[in-house]
Amino acid sequence: MNIPANLKYTKDHEWVKIEGDIVTVGVTDFAQSELGDIVFVEVETEGETLDQEEVFGTIEAVKTVSDLFMPLGGEIVEFNTEIEANPELVNTDPYGAGWMVKVKISDASQVEELLDAEAYTALVG
Repeated sequence: MNIPANLKYTKDHEWVKIEGDIVTVGVTDFAQSELGDIVFVEVETEGETLDQEEVFGTIEAVKTVSDLFMPLGGEIVEFNTEIEANPELVNTDPYGAGWMVKVKISDASQVEELLDAEAYTALVG
């Protein structure tokens, strides 16, 4: 299982890459492997400002649908349209081409609540 050390993580299995006040969000390698083959990703919240823990979209696999939760509060400034046409990118490259959204964060102190790679590794065992 791949858990890059340069990212932050949530207990809901999202990863966060921090670049100033813009963060890129996706689902972890663990999450995509648990879900199985991803067939659809829906994000209808682009341009909206959501609070931390709010649902920003859904991810659908062959046998289940799961909510996607905001790891940090802020405005969704971009959705990865590439995963609309190719949802399997979430399976094949969860930390690269399979990213979900970019968020302009509204409260940088929330970053402190995220897990580092070591803590996330302990969580998923």
